[in-house]
Amino acid sequence: MFFFFVGGIEQQVRQVLQAKAVRCIRCGSYADLVQYENVLKLFFIPVWRWPGREPVIYCPNCSLFFPKGFSLPPPPGEVSRTPPLLSHALRCKSCDSIVDPDFRFCPFCGSSL
Repeated sequence: MFFFFVGGIEQQVRQVLQAKAVRCIRCGSYADLVQYENVLKLFFIPVWRWPGREPVIYCPNCSLFFPKGFSLPPPPGEVSRTPPLLSHALRCKSCDSIVDPDFRFCPFCGSSL
């Protein structure tokens, strides 16, 4: 007898705390500051939900969740409402995404840093 398990954990937006808070680090569109929740799904059915630890940034355009400290600077002429990029962040050589220096591989494209 065989049994195949199809499931996983997914992040979902729970509540929008601030709309258009920063710019997305992947696509450059506006992203929201949100509270999120983790959802355990078995056979594509939500089984268990639990809240995330702290607010994160979520881009509805490319569906990316990323920490509050990372963001793109505002376009010229627009007033910044967020702190600047973390000084210890670096950019991936392949996809030009902002990556935490603790990573050995880019979380966006998978290339070696």
